[in-house]
Amino acid sequence: MGSQYTGEVSVPPPIIAPSILAADFSRLAEEARAVEGAADWLHVDVMDNHFVPNLTIGLPVVQSLIKTTTLPFDVHLMIEAPERWSIGYAEAGAYNVTFHVEATDDPVALAKSLRAAGSRAGLAIDRGTPVEPYLELLPHFDTLLIMTIKAGFGGQAFLPEMLDKVRTARRHASSGHLELRVEVDGGIAADTIEAAADAGADAFVAGTAVYGAADPAAAIRALRQAVSR
Repeated sequence: MGSQYTGEVSVPPPIIAPSILAADFSRLAEEARAVEGAADWLHVDVMDNHFVPNLTIGLPVVQSLIKTTTLPFDVHLMIEAPERWSIGYAEAGAYNVTFHVEATDDPVALAKSLRAAGSRAGLAIDRGTPVEPYLELLPHFDTLLIMTIKAGFGGQAFLPEMLDKVRTARRHASSGHLELRVEVDGGIAADTIEAAADAGADAFVAGTAVYGAADPAAAIRALRQAVSR
């Protein structure tokens, strides 16, 4: 196993993005540096206690943390009215800023604003949202983040039925020759990452599987090996 989706367009080398949601919040800078050289991106979950029930970190913490590491920041906004706050993350230097399609009325306009502010633009699809209505929007985005759990809680079990969305998105991106990262977030670990890659995902958010390990960098290398054969 471990082979990736074989469509009309080859899937690029995998991205492993450890989520600091599972890190020690009292040592965020150290936890970020612990995965330098192993991770591709650092995934940052921003929750507002409105769009999702939990509250995590916001722009001031990201502005500070981004100065402490060389890793590109993959910011996942689980917030209401992302048009109010998302540009700030792009201006802070985030590599990719992803917002939820369920939280905005004009995702294409926001994607254009993010790109103009200097970041890549990502569109997130939550567990209960079908992907098909949004396929035609994908040329405006660099990343499509498909939740393989319910957004808003760390440590949930992977939902394999969500991989149908990944397959649909990958087929659409391949047939349209789109340069699009298909990212999965939720329950990604050694026993689930291969199935996600086989479905067509090429970017993988891993929280507990990385920061719950004795050696986070080694855990990332193992995840990469599982999808790079």
